[in-house]
Amino acid sequence: MAKLKFFIAGTDVGVGKTLVTLAILEAANKRGLSTVGMKPVATGCRATEEGCQSDDVVLLMEQMSLSLPYNQINPIALEPALMPHIAAERTGRRILASQLVGFCRGVLMQSADLAIIEGSGGWRELLNARETMAGVPRELRMPVILVVTTNRGCINQTMLTVEAIARDGVTLAGWVANDLLGDAEAHKDLVVTLRSLIPAPFLGSIPFLEFPTAQAAVSHLDIDSVITG
Repeated sequence: MAKLKFFIAGTDVGVGKTLVTLAILEAANKRGLSTVGMKPVATGCRATEEGCQSDDVVLLMEQMSLSLPYNQINPIALEPALMPHIAAERTGRRILASQLVGFCRGVLMQSADLAIIEGSGGWRELLNARETMAGVPRELRMPVILVVTTNRGCINQTMLTVEAIARDGVTLAGWVANDLLGDAEAHKDLVVTLRSLIPAPFLGSIPFLEFPTAQAAVSHLDIDSVITG
């Protein structure tokens, strides 16, 4: 069973959850830890000879040290680039939180030093008409690392997400700021504000990266506090 486990959540879709997931795996790999990653639900996947696959998940598989089949790392791969509950409806499927929890437990049983599960969308991203992605880390009792992108609405989005995580009884292990807009001054100011508001460890600030790779992002993170237990 994985010794350390974290769920990567975001304040919204497209905030850089995959980049942070890859960077944490890279940091752990450099320290000689065995790693495994998972993205239970992926949308916007492409058709391949091996079935529907996500480019983000392929990167995840390349970054982690354990070797597992694609369908174990990403058991629900949906082609429509839509919210999970709608993408599932369009393809005649139904996603259940209990189903995802079961898939995740299978990966968490692997003998890795560190396991990372990446969520989809924001904290309250719908899986079906009633359940949200938040039910997965809550049921698994997994601490969360929150990814925040510094845009105009980030303070409102971040505080609402932090409040929801606390209300759900889930531990916020830390958070990362990610600059997707390229306004370094605004990014710096917003990070200062958010650090005064978020009651959790600040794990780093990723500047705007023309080529956002794990290797480029990892030097901007300080995650020793989480990967060393």
